[in-house]
Amino acid sequence: MSDEIPPPVSGPRRTDPPHAAADERTSLNAFLQYQRETLAMKCAGLTAEQLKEQAVPPSDMSLLGLVRHLAEVERSWFRSVLNGEAAQAHWQGRVPGEHADFDVADADPDEAFETWHAECARSRAIVEALSCVDSLDVTVDFRGDTYSLRYILTHMIEEYARHNGHADLLRERIDGATGE
Repeated sequence: MSDEIPPPVSGPRRTDPPHAAADERTSLNAFLQYQRETLAMKCAGLTAEQLKEQAVPPSDMSLLGLVRHLAEVERSWFRSVLNGEAAQAHWQGRVPGEHADFDVADADPDEAFETWHAECARSRAIVEALSCVDSLDVTVDFRGDTYSLRYILTHMIEEYARHNGHADLLRERIDGATGE
């Protein structure tokens, strides 16, 4: 066993959110984008097999599963909830009603990343279309609950941050690479 410290995760770069002089909408969008870029960074440079590896037993989480899951989260919150679209899940479970995000044995990493990138782009476009509304307090009703744009953006930052913590552990177990 080597005492050598593995290099930090490299690859895609992140754009720091503004440190000052930004309004709340700009800050929330920048922090969400930073979290998206963090996930891409955690997955950079790995093989398909490594992306599929369930490296922290007994959890069935994998980096590829996280990418697929976050594509679904983007679809759900921005397209279905915020935009009112009847957007169907990208991956169907083997058992009706089961989420297939983390079932990656036969998953195609290229398809997963293309889907995730497309959903992120759609999400940004939906939020941008609401820029004519000057307030983050604009609300939508979804299945009997009311959500503000502020809540959705904040929730998405929380969702990514939590799963990026999982990605840290997975990546470190896969190849020893660490990063912030």
